Amino acid sequence: MTVRVFILTLLAMIAFASNSLLCRAALKQTAIDPATFTFVRIFSGAVALWLILQSRRKLIVDRIRRAGRPADGLQSPVGRRVSDSGEPESTAPPLVESFSSDSPATPKPRKSGSHVTRHSSLANGDWPSAIALFVYAAGFSFAYVDLSAGTGALLLFGAVQATMILWGFRKGERLDAIQILGIALALIGLVVLVFPGISAPPLIGSIFMLVAGVAWGVYSLRGKTAANATAATAGNFLRAVPFATLIGLVAFRHARFDSLGITYAVISGAITSGLGYVVWYAALADLKAASAATVQLSVPVLAATGGILLLGESINLRYVIASIAVLGGIALVIIERQRSPSSALDESGRPADGTGRI
Repeated sequence: MTVRVFILTLLAMIAFASNSLLCRAALKQTAIDPATFTFVRIFSGAVALWLILQSRRKLIVDRIRRAGRPADGLQSPVGRRVSDSGEPESTAPPLVESFSSDSPATPKPRKSGSHVTRHSSLANGDWPSAIALFVYAAGFSFAYVDLSAGTGALLLFGAVQATMILWGFRKGERLDAIQILGIALALIGLVVLVFPGISAPPLIGSIFMLVAGVAWGVYSLRGKTAANATAATAGNFLRAVPFATLIGLVAFRHARFDSLGITYAVISGAITSGLGYVVWYAALADLKAASAATVQLSVPVLAATGGILLLGESINLRYVIASIAVLGGIALVIIERQRSPSSALDESGRPADGTGRI
């Protein structure tokens, strides 16, 4: 792993852990309500990703102009058209095969003389993925009304990885004895964490976070074949805005606006979510599948550490035992999966990773 990849990966993991810290801080220390936080986070993420794509597209078009190519035809220096996401249409970033209707394999005809700055975010992503994104964001926000940062991150991470592992099993991925042991260990850890008792986290908050984790697992599975992950994420964020607006209207009677809480939500949406995903996708290009999945084991640990240092939260013995069981169990599955030739490829023929973005 090069220094560049290490730094990008570290920044991405800090960003993902910061989502938990920002949401918990907003709902614990400010007056903002979870519905408003969800709307501001999704809207800010959509705006930030749109601006990133616009900037990327402008840089590519400027490069084309400097190369002396006609800009009106949106032709790249090698004769390929530039897509709405700012990439040459036949050039695929690390994640492959777009689930967009405008995939490179079947490009829609464009009108000649299109202006170089034309951009359509809705050309990327899809509505099912946007719904999964919204369910994740809403469940995440409502869960952190009651949960600590570390507990929420552990539940979320466990649910995301469990969803992706079980999907792989459903698609025919064979599990050996060590992987089965790892899954059982992780499930036992989650049961230990949420089992009723004096030190158990609130049940409603735990359910919200588990639902958020399953939704994010579904979102990650749908996005594994995206030709341009950043563009697809931008389109999905944009599509999720109406759903976030709807939940805001439904809960408007209970809405509480707080300048600091809104600031936290904007940072969570624009920086630790929007920009964080861009950084993570850049790191993924040079990470092996097992490394990409294993490195995310650090997210609950970083979130718990941040909760202790920044939010004054405490860690009890139940959390420590559950963390060891959940993270250890998932690590067994991931490492053993990479060793097994039968499970080295996913259904698209690509390396089977567990890279659910949190």
